[in-house]
Amino acid sequence: MVKAIVGACWGDEGKGKITDMLAEKSDIIIRFQGGSNAGHTIINDYGKFALHLLPSGVFYNHTTSVIGNGVALNIPYLIKEIDELVSKGVPKPEILVSNRAQILMPYHILFDQYEEERLGKNSFGSTKSGIAPFYSDKYAKIGFQVSELFDDVLLEEKVRRICEQKNVLLEHMYHKPLLNPEELLATLKEYRDMVEPYVCDTVSYLHQAIKEGKNILLEGQLGSLKDPDFGIYPMVTSSSTLAAYGAIGAGIPPYEIKDIITVVKAYSSAVGAGEFVSEIFGEEADELRKRGGDGGEFGATTGRPRRMGWFDCVASRFGCKIQGATQVALTVIDVLGYLDEIKVCVGYEIDGKVTRDFPTTTELAKAKPVYETLPGWNCEIRGIQKYEDLPENCRKYVEFIEKEIETPITMVSNGPARHEIIYR
Repeated sequence: MVKAIVGACWGDEGKGKITDMLAEKSDIIIRFQGGSNAGHTIINDYGKFALHLLPSGVFYNHTTSVIGNGVALNIPYLIKEIDELVSKGVPKPEILVSNRAQILMPYHILFDQYEEERLGKNSFGSTKSGIAPFYSDKYAKIGFQVSELFDDVLLEEKVRRICEQKNVLLEHMYHKPLLNPEELLATLKEYRDMVEPYVCDTVSYLHQAIKEGKNILLEGQLGSLKDPDFGIYPMVTSSSTLAAYGAIGAGIPPYEIKDIITVVKAYSSAVGAGEFVSEIFGEEADELRKRGGDGGEFGATTGRPRRMGWFDCVASRFGCKIQGATQVALTVIDVLGYLDEIKVCVGYEIDGKVTRDFPTTTELAKAKPVYETLPGWNCEIRGIQKYEDLPENCRKYVEFIEKEIETPITMVSNGPARHEIIYR
């Protein structure tokens, strides 16, 4: 059985916790897109962790973690992340890296920084992890595939060819130091030694696992609104954040993905630039940010304060729709316990008309939120394990959201720890 865990909106919904929880009953967990540009925060018996490249199932000794072909593979970062886990007492996880994954190069990170610098106030709010230059090169067919590390002749020829191209940009557009082909080749050989123990034909491995009836979990990064096709383009990421892409980014048949758990946050938050209709500011935002998540709403990768907002039914319904959500996990509802009243964005007013459909970015820029106000429950709900034991106004909030997003909410997370979850 293949399940996917994906985000409904901007990312930061708490997918790490849900993956960590569901990994307990899984055999294989696969990261299928993105790179080390976003993180999943996980709190368990070993402590608190921010994972960036590793799938969130690495804490169990019965699981195999797969880095799929769709991932932007930062090899030294992967090794560092494995070493960090082991240094904190976590047993060394079983990890496989697709031989078709492409390598995030040191110059991708430089180009990301240089371009943001060049754009100045028009920058994309990138995490400067090299993701856009990496995917640009992948689709321009000048990326390095893991399998190519093991062919010296090919590698040498390709390094020279790519340096010629990159150095034109470095010299004339960015006025920065040029790349040295010898140094780059030496770096790639170091990468080969680092990654060699993990490299595998993951396509054959996964097809065999499906035949054997193994439980497989696909873990997405970010959320629907950061998808390059359906998100708030151009303020999006550079790989598809949708469950459907899991079939491509992992190399499995699309019809095998039977269950798509879409993680929805009980309020809104976003890192980086882009349209955000239900955004709030000032003290109201500061208070929510301070109470949010575990230790506040700050990016797991960048530490940047997240932008805060009220729950957005329009964006979340759209996010669930394009993910093909079969069920929803609603997270961080415990955070809202301090409020007497809670606003919920139920529509967008654009040019005097109210819509419930999520528009394209040009229209989104004109959208004003239409709010409905629901009564709060004004108490702490952490520790409650049964849905019927939640305060009535809290249950009403969950049921209001469920009706609006048109997808069953099967899990309600009321705390950051692994087992702070209510099944409905």
